[in-house]
Amino acid sequence: MTLALPRSALVLLALGLLGGAVGWGPIDAAPKARRPDPKAALDPNIEFQEQLLPVLQQRCWDCHGDGAKKGDVNFDSQTNLTAVLNDRKLWERVLHTVGTGEMPPKKKEPLTAEQKDRLTGWIDRTLFPVDPKNPDPGRVTLRRLNRSEYNNTIRDLVGVAFEPGEDFPEDDVGYGFDNIGDVLTLPPLLLERYLEAAEAVLEEAIIDGPRTNRTRLVKASQFRGGNDGGVMRGLASNGDLMAEIPVPVPGTYRLSVVAHGDQAGADDVQMGVRVDDQERKTFEVKARSREPGTYDSEVTFDRAGVHRLTVSFLNDFYEEKWIEKPREGKPPLKEKQIKDRNFWLHSASLKGPLNSDAPLPEIHQRLFALRKPGMSDTTAARRVLGDFARRAWRRPVSKEDLDRLMELYKASRNAGDGFETAVRQAMTATLVSPHFLFRGELQPDPDNPKAVHPVDEFALASRLSSFLWSSMPDEELFSLAAKRRLRKNLDAQVHRMLKDPKAHALTENFAGQWLQLRSLAILQPDRSKFPGFSEDLRRDLRQETERFFDAIVREDRPVMDFLLGDYTFVNGRLAKHYGIPGVEGDAFVRVSLAGTPRQGVLTQGSILTLTSNPNRTSPVKRGKWVLENLLSTPPPPPPPNVPELEAGEKITGSLRQRMEKHRDNAMCASCHARMDPIGFALEHFDGVGVYRERDGDQVLETAGELNSGERFQDHRELNRIFATAKKDDFLRCLSEKMLTYALGRGLEYYDRPAVRGIIERLEQGQGRFSDLVLGVVESVPFQQRRGEGDRR
Repeated sequence: MTLALPRSALVLLALGLLGGAVGWGPIDAAPKARRPDPKAALDPNIEFQEQLLPVLQQRCWDCHGDGAKKGDVNFDSQTNLTAVLNDRKLWERVLHTVGTGEMPPKKKEPLTAEQKDRLTGWIDRTLFPVDPKNPDPGRVTLRRLNRSEYNNTIRDLVGVAFEPGEDFPEDDVGYGFDNIGDVLTLPPLLLERYLEAAEAVLEEAIIDGPRTNRTRLVKASQFRGGNDGGVMRGLASNGDLMAEIPVPVPGTYRLSVVAHGDQAGADDVQMGVRVDDQERKTFEVKARSREPGTYDSEVTFDRAGVHRLTVSFLNDFYEEKWIEKPREGKPPLKEKQIKDRNFWLHSASLKGPLNSDAPLPEIHQRLFALRKPGMSDTTAARRVLGDFARRAWRRPVSKEDLDRLMELYKASRNAGDGFETAVRQAMTATLVSPHFLFRGELQPDPDNPKAVHPVDEFALASRLSSFLWSSMPDEELFSLAAKRRLRKNLDAQVHRMLKDPKAHALTENFAGQWLQLRSLAILQPDRSKFPGFSEDLRRDLRQETERFFDAIVREDRPVMDFLLGDYTFVNGRLAKHYGIPGVEGDAFVRVSLAGTPRQGVLTQGSILTLTSNPNRTSPVKRGKWVLENLLSTPPPPPPPNVPELEAGEKITGSLRQRMEKHRDNAMCASCHARMDPIGFALEHFDGVGVYRERDGDQVLETAGELNSGERFQDHRELNRIFATAKKDDFLRCLSEKMLTYALGRGLEYYDRPAVRGIIERLEQGQGRFSDLVLGVVESVPFQQRRGEGDRR
């Protein structure tokens, strides 16, 4: 049914729901730049000038002074306290490298214990002062829901079986994650998409007129597998394309698949269509590219919800042969003739239910559950909308807010719309309101940077659910918040939430970005170099790591399993790829890695593939990935005008020998000394993660030494170093990544006590995943917030 109110009026009314001053500030508010205190204390300056600067000039200036900029570090301007305070990032890096023994380098005389303690202590006290009695929780830019949070919240709020956010623009990324408030902008196009999505969601959920057959479209881009052809998805060999398709109510539907084939050989392209585990239906696809065909079948569903649709290419054909073309007065011209049969999917759609006596969708009944017999329409609307807005806005709804929604309801009724249509109108406004689209928290003193307050219990519930579920709070969290008992029950709630299937969002969104698993989808290994690689294997590699992360979360295992885990998850195809016997079929099973060369995430094929070049391994990429994602010590960007390894004169020898030649450039040597030994330790694994003893006819040289002095023979010993000598670095890295993700902002120097607190909880407890999460959840920046501005 067409809504009586125009869309523009709906948007304006919805934006008006912000009401009066709520202390949020402008939607696109960015953090205010911090300026150093010009009145630096005298004592730190005297200490720096008289005791520290001479040591730096004596021990560091040959590589980092007098114009030298090794490792992209130069101290020429760092000769007074004001300059030092202006470059905290540089000195935070100095604090880490000196504290861990990476600097001075091994070939230089080390600092004495007194010099090291004095330098690191001065940096910590002067640049990163923290008052434990008055901690700074920082501030978080008011931010919108990202695509994942939008989809999950709509799923839990309304219950529709599709993801409306898939049509939104890609979210920007900051600090490694796509939930960072400072980069999540709101372009005008997105606001229009929000309105379209809200209308589509509620049209699916609410029946407000005659029961008509609705068509639900699944675009080619929504299918997994095959090759991306823009508006199409292709299969060049026998295989499957899979997608999820929503079914609102049980019943019979018409399933239509639009496809064409590249015809070759004696037979037409054959396509299989299967829903869930029902019998596959086979079609001859005679259509060609200019006129794709539509292939229909009727499917009966015995339950509502998401169902799996599989479209298969069944009869691949490929033939090469040479033919001779006669030429007058000349020998025949030989040409290669290629016949290649391929399959192309354009879209699929589901229309129905075809039986008009199907019951109202369960989601419709749930949305209107508070409408009781004998209740007036106005009273019913107020109850239905009040409950919907409470859950959508993730907090109690004020009388004024509910009155505004009721004005929309009444305007729609006065325009001739029925009860369900008018309620749908007001619900649509609820879903395009900033109260829904943005995660805002009410502050009693929003412009006072010294005013620190605990977030209220509803805001805490939203922070928890967004962190662990990428979604809205459930009724248990709402109930505890309403009774002001959530803080007292955090431990039990965190354990409950981690066991909930919705915690898989941590795997998709935290692990997918921390470990960079999302990048697997765009990698293209050279099939001539790695013929065993396929689209199916690409999915298997990602699924292995996701299941591994899921197991650590679900079973509450020690976080050191990320390094030392002696188990993984494989199906028959991946087991063959790894050389693990005894596993057949497509189902994933848990297997022990005892007696194999694999351990933890670092030897999983997903990580090894995404840190390789298309045609070979990359020790540099692998070393850089470890430094950034496991040790939180990223190298600086490479200097300009340095050619790639393959560029310029051809260099013979092993990869290691070629890399040594590449490092002759002094500008590259310091960073490569950190990255390359780590990468070479992993050379027993090729560009797609297959274990090997040799690289062609070259013997693999995997022994090395870290910049901080630890020696190892291969990846096994390197992993043990990460789990022992570098354990603190790993726990700090993991804690920083998790806290960044949970807060939705980058970390600052005043967050250092929170990171230390998380690490201490891991070390004092059993080091389990729940200890990591509880350390984050109980930290000052997660529990509290302050007003805008500079506290100093």
